[in-house]
Amino acid sequence: MKYLHTMVRVKDLEASMRFYELLGLRETRRYDSEEGRFSLIFMAPPGQEDCPVELTYNWDGDDALPSDSRHFGHLAYEVENIYATCQYLLDNGVVINRPPRDGRMAFVRSPDNISVELLQAGDPLPAEAPWSAMENTGHW
Repeated sequence: MKYLHTMVRVKDLEASMRFYELLGLRETRRYDSEEGRFSLIFMAPPGQEDCPVELTYNWDGDDALPSDSRHFGHLAYEVENIYATCQYLLDNGVVINRPPRDGRMAFVRSPDNISVELLQAGDPLPAEAPWSAMENTGHW
């Protein structure tokens, strides 16, 4: 058995791609189906093209998307510095739903409500303000 990808359906392709680009993912391939009226965009971290997220975009809209995608579980990415990553995302308008109070783990959500876990590479970083005092925002 070989892992291929994780697929998430998106309503606003450009907003979703911007979000995943903020996480450091890049488009690795794309398939546009004129007949089926959909696009599949595969995005992965550099050097990890074999672990993509497939963004599925239906050109005519997609009313079937649930309002809360928590049932999906989450995507998870390891980061070099959880505080720097969360600050970068926050500076670019991403809500940090579960701040990295413990120096190890944070959660954010994509524009399509997909939960994304960010994990500190290696050992947790020492607790650091303002993160250590931040409360959760919304669902994660």
